Amino acid sequence: MSHPLDRPVWSSLTGRQAHLAIARGGALRMDPRFGLFAAVAEETPESLAALGVLVREHGNSGLVELSPPPPIPRTAVVSSALCWQMAAKVVIPLKPVDFEIVALADADAPEMLALATLTKPGPFFSRTHELGEFVGVKVGGELAAMAGERMRPDGFTEVSGVCTRPDFRGQGYAAGLMAHVAGKILARGETPFLHSYADNAGANALYRALGFERRADVWFTVLAAE
Repeated sequence: MSHPLDRPVWSSLTGRQAHLAIARGGALRMDPRFGLFAAVAEETPESLAALGVLVREHGNSGLVELSPPPPIPRTAVVSSALCWQMAAKVVIPLKPVDFEIVALADADAPEMLALATLTKPGPFFSRTHELGEFVGVKVGGELAAMAGERMRPDGFTEVSGVCTRPDFRGQGYAAGLMAHVAGKILARGETPFLHSYADNAGANALYRALGFERRADVWFTVLAAE
């Protein structure tokens, strides 16, 4: 059997996040209000055709796999990027946190979406914040930075949505929030993991400093209907 993180989308949508899955034949995709992730059970013609149907019915879909996908009927590749998948057995705080970390809730959803839209930490939609716990830093009552949880294969939780408003960068908010989120995941007896673009040297150096180690190279491929 493959490791759950070898196919994180499939592992999540057939496990703890199965309630978010939309199914067509041998293909699954996340409810588009929460995310764009999709996967197939196997790369058979029938499953690939079903994935094409999901893309046409529900919009752009993102695959996270160990290799790029074969051609998907009646779809086009919007983007394809090599990413590092990283996981942590321990979290190493870079410095004492000298700011308040607050839990974010539904009332914060508009600000969270606006911050993600501004800073582009990765796919973020109207209900992405409901995928797990999100925390943030507020300055003057406004959301300055946040981090949270996304995919949840059994025994693992992805750290995601890490972003800081440009005018508040350099304060250590991202590192402090990541350490907080990852620490809580470890305290639950799970392993925190994340995905980062392979060419994002600055971010990858930060993640390593926090205790994350490169586990695998994966391809993030976004498909659109032709």
